[in-house]
Amino acid sequence: MRFKGQVAMVTGAGRNIGEDVSKLLAQHGATIAVIDIDQTRGEKVANDIVAAGGQAKWFGCDIASEEAIIGCVAAVQKAFGRIDMLVNNAAISDNKDMFNLATSEWNRVLAITLTAPFLLTREVAKVMIANKTAGRIVNVSSTSGYFGRNRATAYTAAKGGLVNLTKSQAIQLAEHKIRVNAVVPNKIGSPVGKDEFDPSRPVVNLAGRPGVPRDLANAALFLLSEESSFIIGAALFVDGGCTTMMPGNS
Repeated sequence: MRFKGQVAMVTGAGRNIGEDVSKLLAQHGATIAVIDIDQTRGEKVANDIVAAGGQAKWFGCDIASEEAIIGCVAAVQKAFGRIDMLVNNAAISDNKDMFNLATSEWNRVLAITLTAPFLLTREVAKVMIANKTAGRIVNVSSTSGYFGRNRATAYTAAKGGLVNLTKSQAIQLAEHKIRVNAVVPNKIGSPVGKDEFDPSRPVVNLAGRPGVPRDLANAALFLLSEESSFIIGAALFVDGGCTTMMPGNS
């Protein structure tokens, strides 16, 4: 088991991509800190992992709050004694054009989708450095961060910013033997902020099928493992070839 004895924090772990990442890492021996503001969803994922023979605990956290993030990281460190991996997955979208997007909505999307990964990485990196842990961090961006859209104005800005944030984090943490990379999905599983997967949702890619959360989980597993030890500051596209076709994402 490649992650036996290691601890992974996964945000937005109560469903969709975060749930599959958590369960896959647990299958490979990691203890999972299931981070989700929704107690019902978070506890269910943690309980599912435990029922399958793994180790997990739900931690409630409003990642729009710096104070809550600092407290959550401290709680995970206290509970498990270490943090080896972080997956910054949680995000929200606005689905609005600039004329219909309130400043408060813009600020909240950026707080959760861009600022939270900055704060979580900063706080987790402090723990990793103090423990002399060769940590691994994966940020979940989106193909929406690479294309302009006629809606989701704040979301596209946040996901685009997350790509360059990943590079800056990778440069600053490399000397501490902490690797930071990103994954870039396109329309994987249910839409951002929704629980249900809509099989009729239009998907244009080379794979000829919609992406599923396990596709992204497999990519995250690779970037968190020693098999990717020479990959730093990269953005791995998990989009079925969508960006190769450059169809846009409107």
